[in-house]
Amino acid sequence: MENTAEVKLINKTTLPSGLRILTEHVPGVKSVSVGIWVKTGSRNETEEEAGITHFLEHMLFKGTEKRSSYDIALSMEAVGGYLNAFTSSEYTCYYSRCLDSELETALDVLSDMVLHPTFPENEIEKEKNVVIEEMKMYRDNPEEYAFESFSGQIFKNHPLGRPVIGYEETVNNFSRDDLYHYMSEHYQPWNLVISVAGNTDHQKVVDLVTEYFENVEYGKKKEYDVPLSEYQVDQQRLTKDIEQTHLILGKRGLKANHDDRYLLLLANTILGGGMSSRLHQNVREQYGYCYSIQTFNQVYRDSGIYGVYVGTDQDYVDHVKELIFKEFDKIRDKRIPEKELSEAKSQLKGKLLLSQENMSSRMNRLAKSELYFKRFITLDELVENIDQVGANEIRDFAEEFYDEPDFSETLLVPQD
Repeated sequence: MENTAEVKLINKTTLPSGLRILTEHVPGVKSVSVGIWVKTGSRNETEEEAGITHFLEHMLFKGTEKRSSYDIALSMEAVGGYLNAFTSSEYTCYYSRCLDSELETALDVLSDMVLHPTFPENEIEKEKNVVIEEMKMYRDNPEEYAFESFSGQIFKNHPLGRPVIGYEETVNNFSRDDLYHYMSEHYQPWNLVISVAGNTDHQKVVDLVTEYFENVEYGKKKEYDVPLSEYQVDQQRLTKDIEQTHLILGKRGLKANHDDRYLLLLANTILGGGMSSRLHQNVREQYGYCYSIQTFNQVYRDSGIYGVYVGTDQDYVDHVKELIFKEFDKIRDKRIPEKELSEAKSQLKGKLLLSQENMSSRMNRLAKSELYFKRFITLDELVENIDQVGANEIRDFAEEFYDEPDFSETLLVPQD
């Protein structure tokens, strides 16, 4: 049964240009979260462009035709709000959180950044150094380094396997013309979603967005997308000057709209969803083999990446692997007790409901529903799909998904 009250508070308008505007009115709050989402990420880059989406995200904060970089930074902070952005494999988001009275300011600044960047040459050269330092920071972090290597292993010879941040050699080669060219191909209205959640009025947002975007010249639609290569099980052993050993066991996961996504969601919660999960209780609490063990489940529009990460002592690695695969076998062979399944469902539903108290989470959910499903997924629909999952279904799903020979391994060990 659909929550009609929630649906009534959600509105969508598609402008003639193809730009989509989504709003959620949340009564009783005094803030809004505003995001301009661009449906382009590192997977849409050529080899020579590796990292340009992320670099472009940085450069949009460096000034427009009417605002300096300082003006952009001050614009929201001076009214008690903030601006930020992030880049992923499949989308880029520029967002602001502010008082509802500053909605127009937020939309004005964000649209100005996206539509009128100037890319000063001196700022481009400075930002190259900044991004390269960011790369070094990630490489110095063994967990980040292991995950980056693991992604490259799972999506070998595909843009999804490249680091979102790119490489030093590609970033150093970016020019002002490259940035404008990439924007002309990807920052187009059919690739844009504007999402607003909080104490807002849909028509007001539509009027403002229409005003800001009405005189923009757009190019022809063009998308660069590389078909997925076939997944091959692989093992890699890396060394680094560190104290702890880092182990990742994983495989290709499920795409965002896969029919079995709720089965994996619950199986993943039972295995690694917090301190009460089977892996945490077994590997850490019972044996003391690690401080941190967790599962991860990243979805893309046509695939996913799934696995288990653990930081442990090199002497414990074989024991830890054995325990992990024993838990995989257990969830494949034995029906999950109803009490444990019910608790996992409550955990998932609780997280969903708690996220509703955060306007940024609501804004994110609005946009991602549109990007991945082209419609709004209500909380009632999510809860209903979670509640419908049975123990026998999870066992049938797990029997194939958690098959040990399908899992690749990345092992990062101390150098000596």
